[in-house]
Amino acid sequence: MRARLKMVTVETKLFLRDSATVVFGVLFPTGLLLGLGAVPALGEVTPETGGLRAIDVWAPTALVFGMVMIAVQHVPVVIATYRERGILRRLSTTPAHPRSILSAQMIVAFGSVVVSAVLLIFFAWAVLDIAPPERPLEFVVAFVVGYAALLGIGLISAAVVRTSSAANQIGTLLFVALMFFGGAFLPRVLMPDALREVGEVVPPGLQALTAAWSTEAGEITATAGGQPFWLQIAMMAGIAVIASAIAARLFRWE
Repeated sequence: MRARLKMVTVETKLFLRDSATVVFGVLFPTGLLLGLGAVPALGEVTPETGGLRAIDVWAPTALVFGMVMIAVQHVPVVIATYRERGILRRLSTTPAHPRSILSAQMIVAFGSVVVSAVLLIFFAWAVLDIAPPERPLEFVVAFVVGYAALLGIGLISAAVVRTSSAANQIGTLLFVALMFFGGAFLPRVLMPDALREVGEVVPPGLQALTAAWSTEAGEITATAGGQPFWLQIAMMAGIAVIASAIAARLFRWE
């Protein structure tokens, strides 16, 4: 237990030294939301937003930026770097099994997205007067399960790439694909039917996060079609389990 705690402490220090990840993975979602909140048009209530401001509806989307970046870019790059430098192979000859460093990395990564979420929710409420999630328990479930699905996909990349450069390139492609098909770049009401249907099964399940944050915002996204909350949660959980199993099967220590 003490060794695990020490490993988490070391990984936390390494994470904090990575200024790019701290800025874009943890702080950027809040900064993005505050920046958009300064746009007058997004602070106005329109019929299309069902009595809400556009910024109210868009708040969960800002959170997704950090979740996706940490899961499919940061984590695979770190693991690929350890593999590339032979750290995982050398650890396998010591009492500290390579799985220890991987589990520590998972804990630190999850902690970072939690911090990102807390910062965003607090500043959204304190600065932009955006109410915190109306259904906090369901929001936590959607957040955790959605992140697990993202991480499972990221771990598939981390399982096979040999270099940090390759992991970074694949992570960038995954980031753009998940954000686009998941509906983070384009509102659901403006998406073609085929693209909207694909978005139903794309992690982290933005519609579920939106519905748990605000009932009204969830109804707006539901008008463009969509799965019930718990069905989408079940799909995200299935993706998390299947992707993690594939990653474990393909994983190479060196």
